[in-house]
Amino acid sequence: MADSYDVIVLGSGPGGYVSAIRCAQLGLKTAIVERELLGGICLNWGCIPTKALLRSAEIFHYMQHAKDYGLAAKEIEADLDAVVKRSRGVAKQLNSGVTHLMKKNKITVHMGTGKLVAPGKLEVKGEKGSEQLSAKHIIVATGARARDLPGNPADGDRIWTYRHAMTPKEMPTKLLVIGSGAIGIEFASFYNDMGVDVTVVEMMDRIVPVEDKDVSAFLEKALTKQGMTIKTGAKVEITGKTAKSVKAKITDKAGKAEETEFSHAIVAIGIVPNTEEIGLEKLGITADRGFIKIDDYGRTNVKGVWSIGDCTPGPWLAHKASHEGVTAAEAIAQELGNKDVHPHPLDRANIPGCTYCHPQIASVGMTELKAKEAGYEVKTGTFPFIGNGKAIALGEAEGFTKTVFDAKTGELLGAHMIGAEVTEMIQGYVVGKTLETTEAELMNTIFPHPTISESMHESVLAAYGRALHI
Repeated sequence: MADSYDVIVLGSGPGGYVSAIRCAQLGLKTAIVERELLGGICLNWGCIPTKALLRSAEIFHYMQHAKDYGLAAKEIEADLDAVVKRSRGVAKQLNSGVTHLMKKNKITVHMGTGKLVAPGKLEVKGEKGSEQLSAKHIIVATGARARDLPGNPADGDRIWTYRHAMTPKEMPTKLLVIGSGAIGIEFASFYNDMGVDVTVVEMMDRIVPVEDKDVSAFLEKALTKQGMTIKTGAKVEITGKTAKSVKAKITDKAGKAEETEFSHAIVAIGIVPNTEEIGLEKLGITADRGFIKIDDYGRTNVKGVWSIGDCTPGPWLAHKASHEGVTAAEAIAQELGNKDVHPHPLDRANIPGCTYCHPQIASVGMTELKAKEAGYEVKTGTFPFIGNGKAIALGEAEGFTKTVFDAKTGELLGAHMIGAEVTEMIQGYVVGKTLETTEAELMNTIFPHPTISESMHESVLAAYGRALHI
């Protein structure tokens, strides 16, 4: 007899485990299937351990610049093994936390590889063999993995993905980072702060190309000042490997090619959904390039099958996956007769994005260019951190806040920030957008002093010619 549930969640990443918890809270008999580690990539190999690495690099950076703060620090050195050990410890702690949450919410955990074999049926193959599970609803949350460079798959030796870069066998001496999205730039920032010679190659005409062009330009200038080599509008080809190096031909935007030798290369050119061999074809579930098509509540085209997170269309962000997980759980509960839940569809315009490089980047909504392309007449305001007292006192006066408004209605269309702790501040704008705020509410909001968040207020004022401190 197959174990029977109301809901089975396939995958325990930040979308899967959160969805399972919400299902359990709503009184649904819930199981979760995981083939590796509870918490998925985010907790174990992504968002969290990379932030631990970046924190170590940040402290190392401050120690090297102690004189800037009237302090003296001598014989400063980095212990790569200890830095990695701390990062893995943080990941282990959070993995244990998810295990506790599963027990607390009485969610049954099945360790193994899951596959859809029929409507409402899931086969799980684990160390103890195969078992059959059944459920009224199944949520596919299988996530994604790093995309390999065509013809040169990562080997963990000279060519790395993010997983190899998190647990390096040795410190690179000369590092090539291919791709300047959040993952590529964060690792470039980490290794650069740790004293590595870093080159970033981006095929688009600017780094972090999804961000506002002013943010991209500012970041490139900041990273170049820190010692990185940035090549945009460029193509890269791995031409060879030795026991000690990897060779790459980099062709710039003018068509000039140059072959350079690096100790290691990190490939950060996107992701591939983990949707092969999980039974999509057998059930007739629609996918595009492997990404499962869903509606705004997570429904696929097959009744009783839902999907969330990185195996669905982007943006591929942990917080988007968690939000989708809650939405899907509530929509399932509603379908099963719970009249007290009222799921809200995902609003992609209000999904924030954060990049934890140095300086940090955070944004939500439309860039200035996207707003104009959408037909809006816009008002924009930019306030530099050099005009912010707290930023100057922290020694972090590098950065700015930019806001984009609809000139006709005052609607907040987007906000874009670069500088210290902006990833902690962006939520103010996210709340504002969710509440459909206009410039009037933001202007009349009292911001505490002294805080870097005052730059948010000033950028709004600047959009309307009312900035006070510049």
